[in-house]
Amino acid sequence: MRLNRNIMVVVAVCATGLLLALGLYVVPTGLSTSGPAPVSARAGDPNGSLQVSGDPLAAQSVELSASEFQQFKVEPVEERLFTIQREAVGIIDFNQEMSVPVFPPVQGKIITLFDRAGDDVQQGRILYTVDSPDLTQAGSSLISAAGSLRLTTQVLERAKKLYEVQGISQKDLDQAVSDQQAAEAALQAARNAVRIFGKTDAEMDRMIAERKVDSVLVVRSPITGRVTARNAAPGLLAQPGTTPAPYTVSDISTMWMVANVAETDFPLLRLGQEVSVSVKAYPDRVFRGTIVNIGASVDPTTHRISVRSEIRDPKHELRPGMFATFVIRMGQAVRSVAVPLDGVVREGDGTMTVWVTADRKRLVKRSVKVGLQQDGLAQIIEGLRPGELVASEGALFLSNALTAASR
Repeated sequence: MRLNRNIMVVVAVCATGLLLALGLYVVPTGLSTSGPAPVSARAGDPNGSLQVSGDPLAAQSVELSASEFQQFKVEPVEERLFTIQREAVGIIDFNQEMSVPVFPPVQGKIITLFDRAGDDVQQGRILYTVDSPDLTQAGSSLISAAGSLRLTTQVLERAKKLYEVQGISQKDLDQAVSDQQAAEAALQAARNAVRIFGKTDAEMDRMIAERKVDSVLVVRSPITGRVTARNAAPGLLAQPGTTPAPYTVSDISTMWMVANVAETDFPLLRLGQEVSVSVKAYPDRVFRGTIVNIGASVDPTTHRISVRSEIRDPKHELRPGMFATFVIRMGQAVRSVAVPLDGVVREGDGTMTVWVTADRKRLVKRSVKVGLQQDGLAQIIEGLRPGELVASEGALFLSNALTAASR
């Protein structure tokens, strides 16, 4: 028995020597004979005044020398703005409302393709050409109508001259005028039919002058954007409305982020609400956007609702399929006392504590009530007031050292 007691004494002496070597002098609860009485902020005190507390945790302190104290970062407590917010995860996608499948106006075999998926195109740029039988027929009708107009115009001119010398009757002249007007209408209708295929007036005039049909149908990009899909090859038959379209062009100045939000947060959502989005590819970037659609129903399995946001992406950095974090800010910002996260310690019993000093020599552990955590700061609801000095780094080391010394 005496041998075991001696061993215990040796262990205690070694532990004390280790603490002295670390430079920490621990004053356990009830043994402190000097220094200010332990204090903590009293909940509900509008003036933030400090009152003496009977909390045993607040009486624990660590006293350091000047050189040892320099190893810990101590800062005055300041107030910061905290905003109530919710987070959800989602996926980046193209803005489907600004994505256009580019079909040919009529069916035909693809002749040439000019752009690949990923290429940026301007509005009006030629994407592909099609050999169209319908265009051939429309061009033939145009040439025929132009010939009819020339003929009826010549007939009308002769009829006018004959009528002046009473070589024909008024009825014959009226018939010539009617035929010429009908030919003009037919030519205009033929030009409109060819214009549907994308031919310009100059191209139609050339076909009429050369009496040669241009059967090559040119398909242009309807918007400025990026080719996001190409599902065609030379020789394939392309038809209007038959998916997939030979090309899809998307305006990528804005993207979608589709997130699933918990149904409990549904009352906090509204259209036009600003959101912040971050993706793993750019961990230091924050993309801004607004909510443009809130799902009409809740998923019965996950009890989440789909929320779609339109994200501004002027540099075209986002890509569909990227995993994204969706942050929605709720309500007005609140100004509260803030402490860096490294300055707050969660104790074994769940209590949150910080280390406070008044003389930059003795650090006293104080229990606090923590609220939101944003931008590396913890919101302190109770237990601190602005201007007090706290250890913003190394708080966990101090708590561990105190715990080890009290055993």
